[in-house]
Amino acid sequence: MNMDDLKQSCHKLSLPVTEKCNPISRDIDRVNGKQMVQILRRCDAEIFEKRNHDPFHQRLYSSPVIQTMVDVAKRVEMMLRDPEESVIVLSGCGTSGRIAFLLVTSFNEMMKAQKQKQICSYIIAGGDRAMLTSQEAPEDDPALGAHTLEKICAGKKHVLFIGISCGMSAPFVAGQLDFCLQHLDVFTPVLLGFNPVHMARSEPMQGCSFHFKDVAKRMTAEQRHKKAFVLNPVLGAEAISGSSRMKGGSATKIILESILLAGHEAAFRGKRTTPECISAWITANEMVYETTYSHSDELAALIHQAGESLRMKAHVYYIGWRTLGIIGLTDASECIPTYGADFDDIRGFINNGFREMKNKEGDLSCLGPEFVIGHKDFVDTILPRLSQNDMMLFLFAVNDDLHEVTELADQVRRRTSNLHAIAHDLEKFTIPETVCNMFGTILRITWSFSSEEVNSVVMRQHWELSTKWCLNAISTGAHVLKGKVYMNYMIDLRVSNSKLYTRAINILKWFTGCSKSECVRALLRAIYSTDDLSEDMTSADVWKHTDAANRRDRVVPTALVMIQCGCTLAEARHHLDCHPVIRDAVSVCFNSSKTKSTVD
Repeated sequence: MNMDDLKQSCHKLSLPVTEKCNPISRDIDRVNGKQMVQILRRCDAEIFEKRNHDPFHQRLYSSPVIQTMVDVAKRVEMMLRDPEESVIVLSGCGTSGRIAFLLVTSFNEMMKAQKQKQICSYIIAGGDRAMLTSQEAPEDDPALGAHTLEKICAGKKHVLFIGISCGMSAPFVAGQLDFCLQHLDVFTPVLLGFNPVHMARSEPMQGCSFHFKDVAKRMTAEQRHKKAFVLNPVLGAEAISGSSRMKGGSATKIILESILLAGHEAAFRGKRTTPECISAWITANEMVYETTYSHSDELAALIHQAGESLRMKAHVYYIGWRTLGIIGLTDASECIPTYGADFDDIRGFINNGFREMKNKEGDLSCLGPEFVIGHKDFVDTILPRLSQNDMMLFLFAVNDDLHEVTELADQVRRRTSNLHAIAHDLEKFTIPETVCNMFGTILRITWSFSSEEVNSVVMRQHWELSTKWCLNAISTGAHVLKGKVYMNYMIDLRVSNSKLYTRAINILKWFTGCSKSECVRALLRAIYSTDDLSEDMTSADVWKHTDAANRRDRVVPTALVMIQCGCTLAEARHHLDCHPVIRDAVSVCFNSSKTKSTVD
């Protein structure tokens, strides 16, 4: 397929919105850091788009979406008024599960500080280890999702369950929603995603007679009776096609924090939940977006520096405090499946390690180096071998322990000057200049302040969201600059679950114009490392393919080169070895194919 034709048509394909190519960012692989920030800014602006260009797509500010948020917030209020018999459960896979963990942890901490019963719980597919590493197999298991939910809710009479699946595709969540629909006397299920229901995934699921779209349709039917709720505003395609960790993750945080806090204020402060109230929460987050991207020069400088570090095969280390540390750990962990990155390319650390995380399963550091996350661990294992090419990025706020910040920064400065920061302070409570001067580039955002206790919680949530937007931009930009993105496609993704398997096939179809069967065959050749596929290989279930693919590198680029050049597996790998930058390898492949076509 001609590349110019592809650019014009790729975003029009009949794909779910979350999988489409965003025309705003289709040339993101050809711009500098400053231009990249403006592209990401325009893409994130679509979260808050008020104009509805498609009558079948509801936006975040659309009246039906706002009203559904009001209805769910009222269910939160009911649960909080009857804490002994009730539980609120947030569940998701990957980024959605990590956001669920963060929201539940923060909300429970607020409840604890106000001497109120903590009734929120989280589920992440694969357990707590999935907060730091990809645990893709559990995401494809609907029975496991249902069993995990049933276990956590045992003995409760009232359960508000919020299942998060940005693409409305995760089998783990589908299994949980199906379980809720079978027990509506106890459960009020809520589906949060960012596709219209008719675009929900319809592929078969492991051991199930139903698929995600079936569940979404049943949820919609029950919503007419206020027994279930579907929250699915359309946000526009992601800046990097399919990377729902970005807009999808941010919108998840905005929507669920608004619902939880509105329910809390109604239960304990007597503030009635109205559409105007919910709209005000969203507008406050829109101001966070505006404020964050107003620091575009500093953000561009941090993207450039991170890109330089990755291009030199060095590392980027996030050193965070409290929930900003969790945001750093989350962003770092997402780079592995998204860009086929090594776990230590971008890595996060948090003060006090797992004691600060407050996760259910406690200290997981014995599971391997990916789970060694404390500042002390950084000092003991990373600091002694830190190089000038490694980028250090501190994440802190004015009410964190600034003595700790300066002490650790001083230790780092003895090893490298490549030290930077994202910092938040307040108009009447600023970070001392002596601290700011320790960093090369500091993206420092000063926020307005209210003394009300709930506003101190909201302020921290705003700092988290702002930091998320910054880190998403930095890690995305760094991998773009490293050459891991072609146009705006994550061309080197790790094919580790059924969703990513489908995405890999679609990428091959988009770029080659070949049939699905041709693309599947090339993908399986790359997965099983052979030119001669056996019947067992071609007839195996998708989860067997993804299990094998999870142990392979450069699966999609290898398949793409084989198709485009009509070559063997060995020849494709040699081509990639000669062009280690994936984007360059793909470009050369297409150019040589175009030249051959012209000659013929």
